[in-house]
Amino acid sequence: MPVDETRTHGSKAFGLGVPILLALLLLIRLGAMIVVPLMDTTEARYGEIARKMTELNDWVTPWFDYGVPYWGKPPLSFWLTAASFDLFGVHEFAARLPHLAAAFAVIGLVAWMTSRKDPKSLWPAIVLLSASPVFFVIAGAVMTDIELILGVTLSMAGFWLALETQSTSGAVYRPKWLPNLLFFSGLAIGLLAKGPVVVLLVAFPLFLWTALNSRWRDVWRGLRWIPGLLLTALVALPWYLAAEQRTPGFLHYFLIGEHFQRFIEPGWAGDHHGNAHKSPIGAIWVYALAGLLPWSILMPIAIWRWRKPGTGLAAAFFSSGERQWRSYLLLWAITPLLLFTFARNVSFNYLLPGMPAAAIWGGQWLAAQARKGFEINRALCAGMLITLAVLCTAAVMWSRPAVYQQKSTGDLLAAYETSLSARGKTAAPLIFVRRRPFSAEFYTRGKALAAANANEAWSRIGPDAAYVAVIEAEVFLSSAAAQKRVIQRIGRYGKFDLLLVEAR
Repeated sequence: MPVDETRTHGSKAFGLGVPILLALLLLIRLGAMIVVPLMDTTEARYGEIARKMTELNDWVTPWFDYGVPYWGKPPLSFWLTAASFDLFGVHEFAARLPHLAAAFAVIGLVAWMTSRKDPKSLWPAIVLLSASPVFFVIAGAVMTDIELILGVTLSMAGFWLALETQSTSGAVYRPKWLPNLLFFSGLAIGLLAKGPVVVLLVAFPLFLWTALNSRWRDVWRGLRWIPGLLLTALVALPWYLAAEQRTPGFLHYFLIGEHFQRFIEPGWAGDHHGNAHKSPIGAIWVYALAGLLPWSILMPIAIWRWRKPGTGLAAAFFSSGERQWRSYLLLWAITPLLLFTFARNVSFNYLLPGMPAAAIWGGQWLAAQARKGFEINRALCAGMLITLAVLCTAAVMWSRPAVYQQKSTGDLLAAYETSLSARGKTAAPLIFVRRRPFSAEFYTRGKALAAANANEAWSRIGPDAAYVAVIEAEVFLSSAAAQKRVIQRIGRYGKFDLLLVEAR
């Protein structure tokens, strides 16, 4: 039979396109880490908390503001960012670098777990995870989610590796150090990154899987549960106790408020650090479909088109052997969706702990299709091109001043510095009225002042010049104190008018 050279060349081209497009995604991610300012409210908030940690040299209590503790999250992500600041200086890339490293660790674990089962599935799994827009954004963002994903992935990898020490004959080998290290260090990382939710995200799928497969004895013998859990507690609990001692009330707020009330009370009013979401029941499933684009569309199409004649989608989904391994991945992937189905306060980030499992399953399924002669690289390239198109579209939309000035005060602060230089001044107070964005705190190294209202702002303005960033400029300008000063409007930046206030 003659060789179809056109198809062969096309296959080689798509095969070469996969690493090229993946490298392009990495370059875009690195470039964005350098040039994109920290976004309000999440990135700038967490970046500023880490900056205060280094400034105050307080590695126990994260500070929401000077004198106001941040009780919303444990400190691991702040520790990493603060350590990066100490090493590389306080800037966007340093803030994001440790979180990119954590994302690479997650990708490395996915590659390792996948290659142990099927080396041919390594690249497809990496592409499915890395080229998902939601993972692309979270990798390298100053947030706490990637550390939670790393903790869950470590624990799930360690658990399965421990089970692989069980022989088919039922004899049990002495557990190796690596499964225990992976499993219990993952729990400790999760406890210090997000809190006890990591225990639920790990224990729920493991319990269901063990019960469905009747592997209780193997699970008990596979890991050193008692010393492992004691060591996990020894690593994680000291910070919780120290945090409660430093700022009493933390444990009640964090364990009860953040882990129960946030999810059972729509629009939970007890949030000290932001506004709770009001999502409809089942919103997490919609977020999953959107967050896993383009693969949530491309993979079902591929499953349908490449199914065997006379079989349905279920047969295609569970095709090939290793039922226990595939059910393990499935339960791991859908656990966040099941746990948060009835939660009213959810976001895209909540589906992330299950994404490594979905990528592993998808990569192995694609590798199986490649062995049947299907051109999987074409589908992978198509997915990455769609992701690139989405990212480029988002970048163009975000680059408009009307958009990005709503998310960061970078332009306002640049105008403030330019005005200072033009006036030959080295410093003048910058006061934000009603709302001081975290990006303003971060980029001024905590020097931007806050005023609850116009009267408080005027009380902070001395006889010398000052700058005022105000949302409702008319209210500020109509006050009696304004009539006694010379006020110049520097410009409007997002919601803020920047005003220069001088003596007459």
